[in-house]
Amino acid sequence: MRQLVLDMGLTGGPTLDNYCAAHNEAAISHLKLWLDQPLVNPASGAVLPTYLWGAVGCGKTHLLRAAQAALQGQPVGWLDADAATPPEFDDNWVAVLMDDVDAYDAALQQVAFNWFVNAQTQQIAVLAAGALPPADLRLRDDLRSRLGWGHVFALQVLNEPQRRAVLRASADVRGIELSDEVMDFMLTRFSRDLGSLMELLNLIDGYALQTRRAITIALIKNMMDNA
Repeated sequence: MRQLVLDMGLTGGPTLDNYCAAHNEAAISHLKLWLDQPLVNPASGAVLPTYLWGAVGCGKTHLLRAAQAALQGQPVGWLDADAATPPEFDDNWVAVLMDDVDAYDAALQQVAFNWFVNAQTQQIAVLAAGALPPADLRLRDDLRSRLGWGHVFALQVLNEPQRRAVLRASADVRGIELSDEVMDFMLTRFSRDLGSLMELLNLIDGYALQTRRAITIALIKNMMDNA
């Protein structure tokens, strides 16, 4: 099974409410404040950036996409490691969102630095995410220092009971029955990070609807044989 991103397969798309906070409540509370009003340095009045970091499956992209959705269509700058031709900085952006900063090549680092400087000048909020804490990022010094200048949160990956709870809740929202046997199979035979599990549930649900069959281990095996 190919590796899949966290925000796929979530009914209604990523939001702060459908993110299972678990041990990450401080980051969620901070982002709600971040969306309500810019967080500034009381001494300088400058808008402080926010940086989220953690291992694959902790929900970094989910939270960035949730923040983007919460801004309700207002223009934002989005930059990730797959960006081929990033746009020029736009003064009309209400926020700058940077994902997977640890994977930026030299060209993207230059774009990110340019966006960061312009955002600071225009008092535009920056929300970024990466796999490592700022001090450990193998990025140019001026970009790395800016990423660590404001609020930094380490996101924790969900443990198995928490992953089961999220899967169960998502299945309930979809109106599908997910037996303990099927969940055990999903957790032992496939990638255990929540992003892959949520996309697997999305694929299983679609295949069950297409074939008009109940979700069983046999159905999952048949789906994989026909993949």
